[in-house]
Amino acid sequence: MTITLTEAAAKQIRSQIAKRGKGLGLRVGVKNVGCSGFAYTYELVDDLPAGDHLFEGHGAKLAVDSTSLAFIDGSRFDFVSEGMNKAFKVDNPNVDSTCGCGESFNLKAGAGQGTSA
Repeated sequence: MTITLTEAAAKQIRSQIAKRGKGLGLRVGVKNVGCSGFAYTYELVDDLPAGDHLFEGHGAKLAVDSTSLAFIDGSRFDFVSEGMNKAFKVDNPNVDSTCGCGESFNLKAGAGQGTSA
């Protein structure tokens, strides 16, 4: 199981933790939502709940629960600025398609099988 962080994503995570004044890292999850089926969730966390997996890169930590990991295994997390928008961007090899607004996605056949977000 592999998740990678770009330097830009790691910088953003470290910045958000510094603004908050404490934290272990960013917790990423997947939930059922949207017009395409799934969406990413983000939350700063202070500890690693049992069952979560921890990934590190460029001095930042990313926590992922076991269920969500099946959906995002192999992903690369980046932080991008596109015009006035700044957001985490996930290059997820398990995604088959995204909705028009880019907020939700469908998985390739077989990706995340045996799990429910």
